[in-house]
Amino acid sequence: MEKEALKEQLKVQIIQFLNLTDLSPADIKDDEPLFGDGLGLDSIDSLELIVLLKKEYGIDIRDPKEGRKALVDINTMADYIEVHRTK
Repeated sequence: MEKEALKEQLKVQIIQFLNLTDLSPADIKDDEPLFGDGLGLDSIDSLELIVLLKKEYGIDIRDPKEGRKALVDINTMADYIEVHRTK
């Protein structure tokens, strides 16, 4: 899958998985931090994103440090998926 298409798909999945109904994919910038001052996600949301990666891409993240590296922003998630996906 082309990286831009993957990023758009990720944005849609994040909105669906986290029930962010007030957002559209266009509201999420590729380089905007997902946590803290960026999109404002919290630790519960990070668990949901890890479930999303497992369910949709076959990526099993068990180490919290690995999760923090993979879930920085949309660009980082897309790069991580391209390297580690099994689906």
